Amino acid sequence: MGCGRVGASLAGQLEDHGHSVAVVDQNPDAFRRLPASFEGRRVTGLGFDRDALAQAGIDDAFAFAAVSNGDNSNIIAARVVRETFGVRNVVARIYDPNRAEVYQRLGIPTVATVRWTADQVLRRILPLGAVSEYQDASSKVSIITCDLHGAWVGQELDRLEHVTGARVAYLTRLGQGVVPEPGTVVQENDLVHLAVPTDRIGPVQRVLAAAPARED
Repeated sequence: MGCGRVGASLAGQLEDHGHSVAVVDQNPDAFRRLPASFEGRRVTGLGFDRDALAQAGIDDAFAFAAVSNGDNSNIIAARVVRETFGVRNVVARIYDPNRAEVYQRLGIPTVATVRWTADQVLRRILPLGAVSEYQDASSKVSIITCDLHGAWVGQELDRLEHVTGARVAYLTRLGQGVVPEPGTVVQENDLVHLAVPTDRIGPVQRVLAAAPARED
């Protein structure tokens, strides 16, 4: 739902990955943003209107993304699709980060556009310590990106997990995601993404901001 820049790009990428895609937008001119090669359905209508969703094939949908420029429309559409049509994989783009947190706790996965953009910009210009990338619906577990003390370079990730009690979800190395294997060591400029209890983010970051203790 929504054929702005995000929706059009998302539709094109999904189709490139071999998925069948339908795009719903109340403005038929918006479909001009789709790639010239796009072969999916174009449905003119409101993304929370049942008839429009039916035309889009919602009964057979595996997933639904509400990415229009209206928070209310995105949330209403996401709820209709999940609660009425039973689509489990639903996500809504939300501009208001406070609203996003509320809906996240209600079990509606959200992308808080303003906060995400601000975090990504700050991440590239300042050492921030721990930046939360994801929280589960209960807010009990977070995936965070941590700044590491330089002395962690060359240390095995197993040791990092042992001293923090966190789990390494993956690394970003040279711009690429990497699933670590036993014995993987931290390299310079690695971004380490950790799964950690939300209430332990502070203690985990304090450990990683300091040099690891020398082993006897």
